[in-house]
Amino acid sequence: MKSSHGDPALGLFAPAPPPDLYAPPPSAPLAARMRPRSLDEFVGQEHIVGEGHALRRAIESDLLPSMILWGPPGSGKTTLAAVIARSTGARYIALSAVSAGVADLRKVVADARRAQAHSQRTVLFIDEIHRFNKGQQDVVLPFVEDGTLTLIGATTENPSFEVNSALLSRSRVFVLRALSDDDLARLIRRALEDEERGLGTLGLTLEDDALEALVNLANGDARVALSTLEFAATASVADSAGLRRITPAIVADALQRRATTYDKKGDGHYDVISAFIKSIRGSDPDAGVYWLARMIDAGEDPLFIARRLVILASEDVGLADSRALQVAMAAQQAVHFVGMPEGFFPLAHATLYLATAPKSNAVGRAYGAALADVEQSRNDPVPLNLRNAPTGLMRALGYGQGYRYAHDDYARMGAGGDLPPAERLERYLPENLRNRAYFEPGTQGEEARLREWIAQRREQR
Repeated sequence: MKSSHGDPALGLFAPAPPPDLYAPPPSAPLAARMRPRSLDEFVGQEHIVGEGHALRRAIESDLLPSMILWGPPGSGKTTLAAVIARSTGARYIALSAVSAGVADLRKVVADARRAQAHSQRTVLFIDEIHRFNKGQQDVVLPFVEDGTLTLIGATTENPSFEVNSALLSRSRVFVLRALSDDDLARLIRRALEDEERGLGTLGLTLEDDALEALVNLANGDARVALSTLEFAATASVADSAGLRRITPAIVADALQRRATTYDKKGDGHYDVISAFIKSIRGSDPDAGVYWLARMIDAGEDPLFIARRLVILASEDVGLADSRALQVAMAAQQAVHFVGMPEGFFPLAHATLYLATAPKSNAVGRAYGAALADVEQSRNDPVPLNLRNAPTGLMRALGYGQGYRYAHDDYARMGAGGDLPPAERLERYLPENLRNRAYFEPGTQGEEARLREWIAQRREQR
């Protein structure tokens, strides 16, 4: 497909393509030099750019919709945009939301309108579009809608939260996945063998164990894999035969620690805490402590984890084991007192306790049922017998009259005694809700023994 980039007839309307997308200089990082130049070179994301898939057909036919490319770092969002830039016959403008502002967007729109008068389309690529605020996104909205611009936005954040709903509704969302181990190994071998853009002239040998370590540590991120490979190459030393071997130790030294996609303010934060909570709720201590380790390793705020454990202790364990709330609160206090890194001990303690405790959601169900009546029924006044009566006037108006002190009945019942007769049971709910039952004990742990007592009391009431 012929590209119109740099066509003299279009003058200002056909700017030269950005060099970082097309022909990185030899001094550019390996990850930039090795960017695929066509869909045939593109590795991974077969579910969207494989043969026969809609996005591939749109690119090859130069009929691009506005789109949002959503995926983790190093999954190929910017690279795919570069491939589109090489393939499309439209003007291609690339901006980064980190450095571009409203003035830059307005200039792009103005140029696009003038180019449109020459029957020339404009594709605008915005990297990290989630960093644009609502006002900046609104600038391009009407021009995406009327076709002045075809937008390609790249984001690592969930576009449902970070992209205006109006702009989102006018775009196709394509979800990119972290690259598989096989994909990463393929990219690494390509970089080692490529003599034009890669490291093929350096006489490097990547040991099998080193390749496995590099793939494992890169964690699905192509940029991390290639950057680490490049740094490892500089750290390797030629032997007597002139060969330079990259060993697992060199790879580990080059990267220092595994790449992580966890972002304390992004989707990783919410996804992992969700897996953590659901694992504990599902009584899986192994999964619970694994997700805990993932969060701590990624630098999550330990007090955030402790707060979630405190909530879970009441939400998912409740009265089935009332000690669960005590353990969770003790963990919160211990983490606050001890700090990190040793704070993982009380957090792991609470995680394992809650995961193995009997489960009940009766606390939340009771509150939810009561709240529904508060919101949906008449809020009657507090019954007179339950009102406080600190003054003579209030007593004269009947406040507190007829109230029976519960402890008098408890004393008569004795240890393990029967409930008082029905006529002596005080009523504590408003008259219009007199027979409501909100708390339904579960069948696990301590709540099981409450079921009969609660049922008997309600029957007598």
